[in-house]
Amino acid sequence: MREDKKTPSVRKLRVRKSHIKTRLVLFLLLTAALMLTVIFAQQICPYDPNAQDTSISLQPPSLEHLAGTDRFGRDMFSRILVGLQTSVLSTLCLVVIITVAGTAAGILCGYYGGILDSVVMRISDVCLAFPGLVFALAIASLLGGGLHNAVFALAVISWPKYARIARSQTLSVKNTDYISAARLAGGNSIQIIIRHVLPNSIGPILVTSMLDIGTMLMELAGLSFLGLGAQPPTAELGNMMSGGRSMLQTYPWVIIGPGIAIFAAVVIFNLLGDTFRDYLDPRNSRRN
Repeated sequence: MREDKKTPSVRKLRVRKSHIKTRLVLFLLLTAALMLTVIFAQQICPYDPNAQDTSISLQPPSLEHLAGTDRFGRDMFSRILVGLQTSVLSTLCLVVIITVAGTAAGILCGYYGGILDSVVMRISDVCLAFPGLVFALAIASLLGGGLHNAVFALAVISWPKYARIARSQTLSVKNTDYISAARLAGGNSIQIIIRHVLPNSIGPILVTSMLDIGTMLMELAGLSFLGLGAQPPTAELGNMMSGGRSMLQTYPWVIIGPGIAIFAAVVIFNLLGDTFRDYLDPRNSRRN
């Protein structure tokens, strides 16, 4: 009777795991398609994204210009592709920076403790005490705007989350038996961190970084929209929306096109991050 009661639970877990795998493959394919579009954006563009022709300015979408043209007669579809490339690549660089920096700081603090832990955690407390985007706006405005400064401003406010996750994971594993065995075997601190602590701590960090891609993409676009990110004539989605916001009622394609591109990219990355988190969730692999 016990086996009969347990069988449906096992079957349910297997079906759930199968569905998660199917979703993961689907969203990986969508992400791959997005990244191929981003990488080859310059080659896909039907027109020069910076070429101006005022004789065709503000034309609605047509077969010749799929997303219409802007006030300077530039092809919106070409600029959306290049803007997507700028936004996504900048966001991925930002996520890599905060993941690496935050993880390194958190693991070192958790493993060594002491003054290093106290100082770094108090700095992270200061960063987390302010509303994130407001703090980023202040830093970006002090630096004078620009895409690189916007990335730096968001990096300053975003690394503490990764540091805290890495620190908590390190504290949970540093006193385990296999770490003690590694010390007895003659391993130094750096070897233990690289071979044992990091591999056993990286799962939650990777999930967090994947879930952060969509958030960072919107925040970077937000800084550009406010004039503190990419500057004209650079094609960047937030900057393009800012330039067309006054024409939303008269020439809506100027702002709707970049908005749809941001929406699509954020949705794809968020769905991939959610599915990846579900895939790594031990509750979906547990056998009762």
